[in-house]
Amino acid sequence: MPASFTLGAIAGATPGKWIDTWNERMPRTPLTLVPLAFADERRALLDGEVDAAIVRLPLDRDGLHAIPLYDELPVVVCAKDSHLTAADELAASDLEGEVLIVPADDVLGIRSRSFPGTAAPRFAPPADTGEAIATVATGVGIVVVPMSLARLHHRKDVDYRPLRDAPGSTVALAWVADRTTPAVDAFVGIVRGRTANSSRA
Repeated sequence: MPASFTLGAIAGATPGKWIDTWNERMPRTPLTLVPLAFADERRALLDGEVDAAIVRLPLDRDGLHAIPLYDELPVVVCAKDSHLTAADELAASDLEGEVLIVPADDVLGIRSRSFPGTAAPRFAPPADTGEAIATVATGVGIVVVPMSLARLHHRKDVDYRPLRDAPGSTVALAWVADRTTPAVDAFVGIVRGRTANSSRA
């Protein structure tokens, strides 16, 4: 087993339970958690910056293995006093007339989809989701993101509601196919729920 194991993780991922299990089972192999930007997840794997990574799909899987872990619900983030908060959940048709802000790190591919009746902002796209939500907090526009990012960037002056008919986000564990080391295999086993004594089956 190598001296250490480096795990990348995109914003909003919650690998804590798997890291806890790793620390219990592999006390002599420290795990280092490295934050990854959505745009950098494939490069970080190919460049060997991380041994494996919790990534957000879609991802070019050429040369990679990827195990889908869970699907995230898309939500609409809006100002706290927005009329949109009156509903428990929203449909795309409810967004008509809203200014739809799409950050540069568009993790849901919102830019390539149609939300009829929404308007594009008259300013450059915010650099990332955090900046987009800060803009929404001023009362300008809405943003559609996975629920984990809405929670990560939560502010007292914004709220969010589930969006029924928008693209979801699949979170996966990925690693370079020809670098399936014993440490990577051990982490895959933990993610798949294998016990410490079980075989690879």
